[in-house]
Amino acid sequence: MLEPLYTAEEMRAAEERYPGSEEELMERAGRAVAEEAMRRWPDAKRFVAVCGGGKNGGDGRIAAEILRAAGKDAEVADEPRGAEVVLDALFGTGFHGEPRPDAARLIESINDSGAGVATVDIASGVNASTGEVSGVAVRADLSVTFHALKVGHEVSPGRFHAGDVVVADIGLEPIETRNSRATREILSAVPRRSPEDNKYTAGHVVVVGGSPGMTGAPCLSALAALRADAGYVALAGPKSAIPVFEHWVLEAVKRSLPEDDEGLLTADAADEVLDLVGKGGALAIGPGLGRSEGTKELVRHVLGEAEVPAVVDGDALHELEPADWPAPRVLTPHSGELARLLDVESDWVDAHRLAALDRAIERFACIVLLKGAGTLVGEPGVGAIVCGGDPALATAGTGDVLTGIVAAFLAKGVEPRLAAAAAAVAHTEAAREAPQENGLIASDLIEALPRVLAA
Repeated sequence: MLEPLYTAEEMRAAEERYPGSEEELMERAGRAVAEEAMRRWPDAKRFVAVCGGGKNGGDGRIAAEILRAAGKDAEVADEPRGAEVVLDALFGTGFHGEPRPDAARLIESINDSGAGVATVDIASGVNASTGEVSGVAVRADLSVTFHALKVGHEVSPGRFHAGDVVVADIGLEPIETRNSRATREILSAVPRRSPEDNKYTAGHVVVVGGSPGMTGAPCLSALAALRADAGYVALAGPKSAIPVFEHWVLEAVKRSLPEDDEGLLTADAADEVLDLVGKGGALAIGPGLGRSEGTKELVRHVLGEAEVPAVVDGDALHELEPADWPAPRVLTPHSGELARLLDVESDWVDAHRLAALDRAIERFACIVLLKGAGTLVGEPGVGAIVCGGDPALATAGTGDVLTGIVAAFLAKGVEPRLAAAAAAVAHTEAAREAPQENGLIASDLIEALPRVLAA
């Protein structure tokens, strides 16, 4: 359900526990690199290992020896000229910071070589403990890593440099790690409807949102909650949005709420929302909500008093302030939304995703789901869970679908951090399951969800 992701320090600790010699580990590592490189490029004849001075370079030199023994033209060289396949063995998992100018030029020459690139453990220039890339980094086609995945293989921008990742067993024993990667098995933690359930106990979700031009967002959230096996969904929004709700979400109960002259919900809607969630199991607030002083006060009031777990998304995140909330809150920002909450640039969030997640958790003292390639979920005192991601999800409305899935899982009583991680996995798996011949759109995910959850 959760696979370990190692930092450099955790990997050193695992190696220190090994009862044998360092040479044994290097021999196994180098052999694994050579064998995987030959498997990936069976017709290649010329291999060039570009090696640094540490253990990573030693692994690369051993790989070159094994390739020569297998009849390949393999050498250790200072540049990749003439290579069909380059073995990147410059830096190991202990690297951090920015490569020096000579190393940076060598990395650029590897990237520009036109050869296939197999990296030893992790792409040179990537911080194995964070996924950060401070300067240039090798872009690998294949990463052969040892013992287990590293954080930098899964957290972007490092994940963009990894290519296909193969984990080679070199004889180390597992240790406990702070961070982890969610597998599809996490969906088994989400209860399915049982014979004893009725529509309320199967998961009762309240979705609040909608504004002129944005009525589709709460509809997507409500439909996603229903397809994620919630038994009962109430969809609440401005009075003017109810005809749209009635047309698109037949199965949800609708509640019209007070709106201002521009069709945005007012602070006066808070009591009616609290009445709704008093009967529900989870709240989703924010999809298509719009931004005004009234919506801001509505969000503050509802989150401050609702005694059910809540997903806070979209416009409900706008100018959100930390508070002593009475029940779990799951914030689901993308990098731009999180940047505004932390008063930083979105580029900084993209470059330092783990650090940004930690800042958000510290500031809001709740579960935070940072959307994007390599979605991250964390809560106070616990490491991050990396929950996949698929390029097809980079389209309008998919975040609203994720909000509905999280709310459904919360309403089923799943522990909030686990509910958020399981929802992100279901979201990714739905993107892979949905047909994409004509381009995936958000509603395709909703149709695919039952198949994903049933599997």
